[in-house]
Amino acid sequence: MAKKTILTVAVTGNITTVQQHPGLPCTPEQIATAAIESAKAGAAVAHIHVRYEDGRPSMELEHYREVMQRIRDSGTDLIINLTTGPGQRFIPSEDDPSKAAPGTTLMHPLKRVEHIVALKPEICTLDLNTMFAGSSVVINTPKNVKVMAQAMREAGSKPELEVFDSGDIHLAHALLADGTLDAPPLFQIVMGIRYGFDTTLQTLAYAHSLLPKDAMWAAFGIGRWEFPAVAQAWALGGHVRVGLEDNIYIRKGELAKNNAQLCEKAARIVDDMGGELATPAEARAILGLRAAA
Repeated sequence: MAKKTILTVAVTGNITTVQQHPGLPCTPEQIATAAIESAKAGAAVAHIHVRYEDGRPSMELEHYREVMQRIRDSGTDLIINLTTGPGQRFIPSEDDPSKAAPGTTLMHPLKRVEHIVALKPEICTLDLNTMFAGSSVVINTPKNVKVMAQAMREAGSKPELEVFDSGDIHLAHALLADGTLDAPPLFQIVMGIRYGFDTTLQTLAYAHSLLPKDAMWAAFGIGRWEFPAVAQAWALGGHVRVGLEDNIYIRKGELAKNNAQLCEKAARIVDDMGGELATPAEARAILGLRAAA
């Protein structure tokens, strides 16, 4: 078990909508402010997606740049973790499943990491899953993952390996063995996505048992499983994550005020269980990260 626990805040994602939560951060200013407020509530890492002002998911480089700059200008030393998840979804046409239907975002892997190459965040996500999700198929072929991983290495960004089922971890082992990924790896175990890992302690223990022995890892749960997952991950020696990307409720039937309130509750759970949250500086040391640019 790590001496201290790293709390990541997943500020906005690209699935949660403003109809579900009217306070969802959307503009770069709102996203940066939410990250800064969460840092004050105990978060050491901010996992960042960006959006257009109306709430639609964005991949605009300048949106990422503005969020990062606002966070840096605030004086916080929060670790920035940029997503590379957008651009992996395929929706088959009903008339011809070999053709893409409207809503498909699947694109060349290098397009998905353009902002990583340009902005060089300390951490960026690398999804290893190929699975059915919602109304679409998420596609991350080993070849495409290798292309993205190489770009991340050249940018000096540490991949956070997002794993949704056991096969994703087996893929990670293969990529570590062939040198695509550097050791020690950083994993994020995602629980609660339909047809992936479910949100039970037995499942998390199984997923944890598959990780490389030198792996650093965290886990989180979707929806009502967000806070039970904090306790489960901590109990197994992992780091934790909360945020409006994953869950919009502070308790049953009550919307969270903001990301900071979710972080405050996660911090309380860790504290009540006898743990202590890591500062951003301590998290950098735990993860072996380079200093923030």
